[in-house]
Amino acid sequence: MRLSRYFMPILKENPKEAEIVSHRLMLRAGMIRQQSQGIYSWLPLGKRVLDKVNRIIREEQDRSGAIELLMPTLQSAELWQESGRYDDYGKEMLRIKDRQERPLLYGPTNEEMITDIFRSYIKSYKNLPLNLYHIQLKFRDEIRPRFGTMRSREFLMKDAYSFDLTQQDAIHSYNKMFVAYLRTFARLGLRAIPMRADTGPIGGNHSHEFIILAETGESEVFSHKDFVNFEIPSEDTNFDDVAGLQAIFDKWTSVYAATSEMHDAAAFDAIPESDRLSARGIEVGHIFYFGTKYSEPMGAKVQGPDGKEHPVHMGSYGIGPTRLVPAIIEASHDENGIIWPASVAPFDVVVINMKPGDETCDRLSENLYAGLGKAGKDVLYDDTDDRAGTKFATADLIGVPVQVIIGPRSAANGEVEVKDRKTGAREVMTLEAAMNRLAG
Repeated sequence: MRLSRYFMPILKENPKEAEIVSHRLMLRAGMIRQQSQGIYSWLPLGKRVLDKVNRIIREEQDRSGAIELLMPTLQSAELWQESGRYDDYGKEMLRIKDRQERPLLYGPTNEEMITDIFRSYIKSYKNLPLNLYHIQLKFRDEIRPRFGTMRSREFLMKDAYSFDLTQQDAIHSYNKMFVAYLRTFARLGLRAIPMRADTGPIGGNHSHEFIILAETGESEVFSHKDFVNFEIPSEDTNFDDVAGLQAIFDKWTSVYAATSEMHDAAAFDAIPESDRLSARGIEVGHIFYFGTKYSEPMGAKVQGPDGKEHPVHMGSYGIGPTRLVPAIIEASHDENGIIWPASVAPFDVVVINMKPGDETCDRLSENLYAGLGKAGKDVLYDDTDDRAGTKFATADLIGVPVQVIIGPRSAANGEVEVKDRKTGAREVMTLEAAMNRLAG
């Protein structure tokens, strides 16, 4: 992508409305634009990051055995009346009526709708276990939306829903998602700590929030420091291994960790002081097991091996991609801008032509741009006439992991300068050497 032809509205000044680092940097880098209170457009640079976050989420959901579908944003109020939640959910739910005066709502979550889909098609235990997920916009009319897309009214959510014959089976489905979440956040460059948590308005009796530590976190969290050394489950984890997944779950829940709502001060104080961790945290995922909370009132039953009908045991599992993007920034930035993990960076490499119009600079820049593109890399080519300082500031602000700087002096020798955005390390090498290193 040539920067001269790309839509990336960089802001030179810090926006006054931005209260936290991620909101400020996302606005300055031209990733998002606020359309109304708590509602944002995702501009091209932000959309590229969001798409890469979603890709990793999908890969790990699919790896665990979950199956993707897509449900509508508008839902019938009748389904929520069946479950008993329509009147209980509160003012966060946006309620509307169509031209026939039928009550609808803009879905804040999808337990009712997915239960209706399940009961319409699945009648036997032989079709279980089943986990269905989608990535879709949600709306919750927050009383105080803030921090950009960290806490917005309209947001993107990956929500998965599991269905099992028994509680024991459902716990295995829960463990699958637990492990999938550990892998997902690790691939996003985050160390997420699973913490015992309140179930909130969705209800249930088995719940964990996945928290990353950040000074701008909305709530206080308490945990044992051992979490930083726990090993992330490998790519070849067998999700059908009941005992193996239980062992991973047991390991990751073997030491104290809880949000402020579930905090046990006495248990925390019993931990040696040197091993205590008390900090602010950002919730990036939440998983629930809630048994037959929805299947009972909505008649989602299957015939068991005994020939009798049984209400299915369910769980729900959420990750907010539009919340994850600012969370990653909060965890990875410096005074000059964003430092993206390679897995979600909008571009893999930015090629900076220091003197467009110079024959040698243009030739080396074009060759590198084309070569890396053919190698399957996402490349941003800064071919603008901006001053050197502006080019460097832009590259640092948007956080592309690798910068290749091509100026007249080095270009005359067939050389380029490669800069690592995270460490700041620079190395001069031949164009061929740079191509070989970056294309690998």
